[in-house]
Amino acid sequence: MTFILWLIAVALVIWGIVTLIRGGVLMGIVLIVVGLLVGPGGYSLFNK
Repeated sequence: MTFILWLIAVALVIWGIVTLIRGGVLMGIVLIVVGLLVGPGGYSLFNK
């Protein structure tokens, strides 16, 4: 389960960075923050 959460988090952060580069600043930031919240490292919504 941890590996799946890690993959989802990485995908969200990469998608957020690509969105930032393409000009979607707000959506890019939201995707990066959600990726950090989902990921198993650091702060995670699923560890609470």
